[in-house]
Amino acid sequence: MNSKTLPIQTLSTLAISVLLYLAATTASAELAAGFAEALASPQRSAEDKARDAARKPQQVLEFVGIGEGMTVLDMSASTGWYTEVLAAAVGSEGRVIAHNTVGRKERFEAEISAKAERLGNISPLYADFGNLGLDAEVDAALTALNLHDLQNRSDEAGQLFLGSAFKALKPGGVFCVIDHEGSAGQDNAALHRIEVTVATNALEKAGFVVEEVAEILNNPADDHTLHMRDESLQRNTDRFVIRARKPD
Repeated sequence: MNSKTLPIQTLSTLAISVLLYLAATTASAELAAGFAEALASPQRSAEDKARDAARKPQQVLEFVGIGEGMTVLDMSASTGWYTEVLAAAVGSEGRVIAHNTVGRKERFEAEISAKAERLGNISPLYADFGNLGLDAEVDAALTALNLHDLQNRSDEAGQLFLGSAFKALKPGGVFCVIDHEGSAGQDNAALHRIEVTVATNALEKAGFVVEEVAEILNNPADDHTLHMRDESLQRNTDRFVIRARKPD
């Protein structure tokens, strides 16, 4: 039957069914065996381990639906805390692409290369937004604590960043955005924060379907008035976790 002949109610029902199917498919992804052991490995740095309690890696990745055998892009990976967590999640049959821009290569190359050599399923990538060289190649992508910098700079910069993730994902691929939550009326650019609605609107403008915003990393003690690096927060800001999807 031609979709143009379907009544609006039927089309809405079909759309909901598709989204529910995709959500169920994502939720069925399982972390690779040995995930917890990998995070506890003596070879993993003490500094990285210290961040686990606040970042709740297992809960976040289970919410996103990242699991064994996937190819995952870690956008603006920095030193690779999430890169290593993702590498444990996808296992030896999966692959993590640890991306940093060309300008940040000198700063982060040593740590990323060390993790890649030790873990065996990480591929470093140094490329600028809009030119990642990935075209519908990854099952999932994640960016943590980065969108605020680009979106606060300008809508154009935010769209270039999000568009790079959109292009890299396979149809139906999932994209996770984690960031420091800001509030309306605050100088979020100065505080290095972003409102949830600003983030979700930007994602939708880039072509994503926003599925859910999780409270996994909420911190009620953070009232959004402090700089995200304020010592009193001890790196534990109130953060949102968005699961979005590239339409199939």
